[in-house]
Amino acid sequence: MTDVRVPTLGESVTEATVATWFKQPGDNINMDEMLCELETDKVTVEVPSPAAGVMGSIVAQEGSVVSMDALLTTISESSPEKQENEKIQTTKVDKNIIETSIETRPENQNTDIENAPSAKKLMAENKISSDKIAGTGKDGRIMKNDVLKAVKSAAIEEIEKSSPPRTPSSVEDADREERVKMTRLRQTIAKRLKDSQNTAAMLTTYNEVDMTEVMSLRNEFKELFEKKHGTKLGFMSFFTKACCHALKEVPEVNAEIDATDIVYKNYVHMGIAAGTPTGLVVPVIRNADSMSFAEIEKSIAEKGKRARDGKLSMDEMQGGTFTISNGGVYGSLMSSPILNPPQSGILGMHKIQDRPMAINGEVVILPMMYLALSYDHRIVDGKGAVTFLVRVKEALEDPRRLLMDL
Repeated sequence: MTDVRVPTLGESVTEATVATWFKQPGDNINMDEMLCELETDKVTVEVPSPAAGVMGSIVAQEGSVVSMDALLTTISESSPEKQENEKIQTTKVDKNIIETSIETRPENQNTDIENAPSAKKLMAENKISSDKIAGTGKDGRIMKNDVLKAVKSAAIEEIEKSSPPRTPSSVEDADREERVKMTRLRQTIAKRLKDSQNTAAMLTTYNEVDMTEVMSLRNEFKELFEKKHGTKLGFMSFFTKACCHALKEVPEVNAEIDATDIVYKNYVHMGIAAGTPTGLVVPVIRNADSMSFAEIEKSIAEKGKRARDGKLSMDEMQGGTFTISNGGVYGSLMSSPILNPPQSGILGMHKIQDRPMAINGEVVILPMMYLALSYDHRIVDGKGAVTFLVRVKEALEDPRRLLMDL
């Protein structure tokens, strides 16, 4: 018998929520086959099977909060001849657990029926007992929709008891609403962003950049670049290089407050904000100031894919000294990004849009982008913030400056 326990979750993370079980008691399991998925404040962790065999009872149900090294289930390394007997024993154990824990289940419901995993998760999240839900599945099995109906009914009852009472139209709206518990990642994002607003003296300054030269350079060399380095040449490497260049001149934007001290970082660990199906994450490109264009592009592409697949580790999202957020990929024309604490600066990129500009007394149509720098005014003065943004603008409008370190 092999125990399956909660793995190491990362630095400063002590607990996780059991999000999804992929396997059920009695299933035949191969070594390294995924058993379940755990959700922490930062990342989603998959738990593989440490051995081949038959899965035992689930100790931590979906929705349960577990600590490191807590028991999740067991794997019985048995021969094929014994597996059927183990399934029978597992079923008996599960049946006894159900009969013991649900004594008030109505007599007309079959206690041997295993409810849908998604339904069990919803019941745990909303603290609803299964004996209060009428199952519509086969043999009275409780399905996800059954739980949703029960949740809505409970919400309507609560609404009707409240004062003042809701109008009939408002009650009808409740039938068209869906209440979903926030994931741990979303809760952490909300907390950190609000803490940032409450702690930092946050201010945003704006500028605009003519993207003509960067776009021209990219179009000229993108095929040769990809052929030689095996990765596409995007805009992010130009912006990363430009920011690293500007941070050398304005080091306070690359610093942080520690009690009554200011800690200046003589290196750049660049955070690149990335949207994922579960929320915003910020993988960190370490020592970006010493990397080439190709190394930056490869690192961004690799970490971006890992972020979308939920494979980033805690270490890969910690230690950033400055952040770039590209809202332009979603069509944003202008925004004020929020600081990623304890950093004192974040650059917001936006949509490239053709606009009429006055150049030497003539109106010219140019591909323009608004830039936004949000900064912590406790460390960074207005002069430093504006200087930083101007240096980024100058480097992008004439990329030769990056080569000449000007």
